[in-house]
Formats: sequence, structure tokens, C-alpha cells
Amino acid sequence: MTINDVPWTWSAATQAEAVRSGEISAADLVERHLDRIAEVNPRVNAVTQLMAGRAREAARETDRRRAAGEELGPLAGVPFTVKETTAVEGVPTTLGLPRFRDLVAAADAPPVARLRAAGAIPIGHSNVPTLVLAGMHTRSELFGDTVNPWDPTRTPGGSSGGDGVAVATGMAALGLGNDSGGSVRIPASFCGVAGLKPTTGRFPADHRVLGLDDPGPASQALVVDGPLARTVADLRLACEVLAGTDPRDPRAVPVPLYGEPAPRTVAVVADPGGLGVHPAVRAAVTAAADALRDAGYDVREVPDVPRLAEALEAYGRLTATEFAPAWPVVRTLLGEGGDRYVQLAMDRTPPVDAAGLTKLMGTWLGLRRSWAEFLDEFPLLLGPVFTEPPVEPGLESRDAAGRDRVATALRLCSATSLAGVPAVAVPTGLAGGLPTGVQVIGRAFREDLCLAAAEAVEHRLGVLAPIDPRRVGAFLQEDGATRK
Repeated sequence: MTINDVPWTWSAATQAEAVRSGEISAADLVERHLDRIAEVNPRVNAVTQLMAGRAREAARETDRRRAAGEELGPLAGVPFTVKETTAVEGVPTTLGLPRFRDLVAAADAPPVARLRAAGAIPIGHSNVPTLVLAGMHTRSELFGDTVNPWDPTRTPGGSSGGDGVAVATGMAALGLGNDSGGSVRIPASFCGVAGLKPTTGRFPADHRVLGLDDPGPASQALVVDGPLARTVADLRLACEVLAGTDPRDPRAVPVPLYGEPAPRTVAVVADPGGLGVHPAVRAAVTAAADALRDAGYDVREVPDVPRLAEALEAYGRLTATEFAPAWPVVRTLLGEGGDRYVQLAMDRTPPVDAAGLTKLMGTWLGLRRSWAEFLDEFPLLLGPVFTEPPVEPGLESRDAAGRDRVATALRLCSATSLAGVPAVAVPTGLAGGLPTGVQVIGRAFREDLCLAAAEAVEHRLGVLAPIDPRRVGAFLQEDGATRK
């Protein structure tokens, strides 16, 4: 294995191989990441609760097991961050709220437990918008703003923005986020890393707030946990670890990770719904399409994705209807202005009554059928993650126009979350000093097809991260450049 002498720059796969082979100790690997966090986090504010003592203890145990000749897991010693929504045993799960700062988790959430069982080591919680409801920009009442390492005047995205920044800057090799409408894919795209939104039911999860009541139907079906990484190969490695059943989540199904060969046909939609797309984003989609053609895929431009306007309306009404009963209380927790994003969304698409919800559930099933039929013809779809370059922090909460602009830009993320299908966000390069990226969407439970296509894009267009936020200015002249 030929690698450099800066362990925090290595991929997760390389880190784990180095620990298993004894090229580096897990203790040293964790220490180098803690040093990196101490150096970088004051500038970007992505890691919220550092788990240094626990990480060192876990690393020592890994090294003890290796010395004893025990077999180590596929992610042996690899440091990862965990979104502030997701439980880590013995650590508060704050959701960015001051009121929750002392509410310690009694057990690991299923995806944290799976990563640990594979040898990975949680090194810190990562920042989120308050209660994941305050907007797309990662700013919490408890921890403040997270900064995009490429340009502090642009948002890192959200709601898994802390993980996107931590992975992009080398503070962790993997991030564990979740996505209900772009919350993994958008920060991956804005920060220049890769992200996986799995099929609904692929990974077991527990999304009960503080381990109490289960969420309603929209949250049950829309929210999926997913990894962020610097390479697609690392996403695949994480996917293999995270998939499977768990008694804590009856939604998780035992579908094989790898399916039968499928036609290498890719539909391309650069401007879903014909609502407009920035030239830099269109160029990113074109570059990714060319990469797939070069890799032997049959790439075809198609008029549009299935029933987009109807899907967006259904998405808005489902989520508004679920929020509505608790909203008078929840909005008081969000801090000054923190309620604007959800309120603007509810003003745009108000909740429905019981009869309306029954009808809406039928519409939802029909939309999923339409997507299944589309993906039966085209096993993969290539499109934008966000139809603009990274926007300024808080645009979506400023006013109705800002909210509508952001909702329009992330429309393909919302529609595919409603359809429950998998997607991989992958970088394509730089434009104006900011990362560009696309998403590869696939048939239900065919993450393998999405990952293979995304890897072909990465092979042609390169890897952008890790980066050093101290050198952001140097990158502003490197439009279109890629870095290993």
C-alpha cells in the first residue's frame, strides 16, 4: 500500500487497511484526527461534541485486539462523525437545542452500532440546523453556524452540514447523516464530497426523538440515514456495513446488496420540471454524462422526471400535515427566526384534513408507481442535486421568495425522497471556486448500480477533498480543477 504520511487525508478504506496491517495504530490514527479537529474546527464549527476520551479508549481496544491476533472489521479504527440527531451511547443527543444539552442517549442508534461493530470509532457529534427544522443552512441555537470550507459566504448545506464539512476538511473519514429531501446530498454537493441516500428500508434506524415517541408516516418513510465520504468506494464500504435488518426497526428489509445485472442505460434530466438551472450546474450534469458515456453507459436525454409538480405538492402537504399538530409547541423551541422556514413552507402548502390525508396517501403510492415504471425503463437517472451553486446562509428562511427559490433548487431531492429510491451525490469539479456535483438515482434497493455509476464519474472527474479551509483563497483560481 503506497500512501502519504498524513493519515487524515487517507480514504476510510486505506485507514482501515493500514490499521489491520499494523502500518499505523488505531491510537495514532485517532490522535491525528483529533489534532486535525483542533486545527480546523475553530474555523468551520462542524464538530459540536468532541468524544476524544471515548475515541482514544476505543482505539486502544482496537490495538489490543490486533496485538492479540483477533480479526478486525472492515472499518477498523476509522474515525466518523455522527449528526446531532442520532444517538451515541453516553453522549447527549441535542438536535442543536440548548434544552436538550443534558439528555444523554442510553444506547447507540442502529447505524452507529453497525459502524462500531465494523470497527469504526465515533469521534464527535456534528452540527445541524436547530431540530433539523430551522432551514437548509446548518446553524443551531446551541452551537451556532457551520462554515462552508470553500467559501464562508456560502452555506455548507444541511441538515447534515456538520458531517459534510467534517469529511471535506479531514476531521473524519466518514460522516453519518440522514436525508429526507436532500439533507445528505446537498451538503455533500456543497462541500465537495460524496453522499448516499439509501432506499427507504435499506438501513435500520431509530428516529424517535430522545428515544420516546415514534414519528408519523411522513417521517417514517422519508427520513433515511446515510453516509458521507470523500470517495465513492468509501460510501460502498459504509453501505455494506449499514445494510440489513434490526429488531429495533421493522421497516428494514433483508434485500441483497447486489442485484442482477441491469441494462447500462442512464436517463439524463438537467432541468427537472423545466424550472431553470444555473449554467454551472448544467455543465456539471453534462460533464458527468460524458464520463458515463466514456465508461460504456448508454446515456439518453429524456424530457423530464415523473410527475414532478405533483410530487412536490404531495411532499409539501404530507410534511405540513405531520408538523401541524405539534407546531405551536415546536416553534417555540427553535429560537428567534428559527420557525420561519417551516412556517413559510406551511403557508405555501398548508396541511390537509383527515379525508385529504387519506387521498394524499393514495397519491403518494401512485407517484412511487410512476417512478418505479420510469426506472424500469431507465435503471439510472442522472440529474442535479441543487439547480444552483451553493447559496448564501439562511436564504431559505429570509422570506417567501428565498424559501421558494431554495425549494425549487432542491426539487429533485424532494421528489426522489418521496419515491423512496436510492441516490448517490458525487462531485464533478469546481466552478467559481465552489464545488459542483450531480446525483445518480436508481431503482429501489439498487444502491449498487448508483454507486458503480457514481464511481465512473469520480474516476473521470476526480476527487475534491480533503481541503484546508485556511487555503480557500488559493482554490478560487482553480476552476474545474480536481484534487486527489
